Amino acid sequence: MLYALLCYNDEDTVWAWDKAQEDEVMGRLAVVRGKLERKGKLGPSLRLLPTTAATTLRKSDPPLIIDGPFAETKEQLLGFYIVDVANLDEAVAVARELGEANPGGSYEIRPLALYNAGADLRVPA
Repeated sequence: MLYALLCYNDEDTVWAWDKAQEDEVMGRLAVVRGKLERKGKLGPSLRLLPTTAATTLRKSDPPLIIDGPFAETKEQLLGFYIVDVANLDEAVAVARELGEANPGGSYEIRPLALYNAGADLRVPA
């Protein structure tokens, strides 16, 4: 079953890390990613650029395109992992490992339905 592990944190804190802090956290996360890769459980993982680089389409009449994120919140979506695990319990265990490697913030765990052109549809049971 596919799950998205969405990483939220205070981006002002994360983007203020110096190179040593950044390297330390990314190194700990690389250990978790490596373990998942060896088990064939890791799909794409992406780090998003800051919300200051975002553009939002507000569905209004007429639609409005604005710079920046959709909502002002304390924590922002900073990136995500796609994992292929047996069940929610295993997804939670992976999120816990990532959380131990990454200071602060939270992980949202959400089942996925995969839609790829020319591929079978995988929908959670």
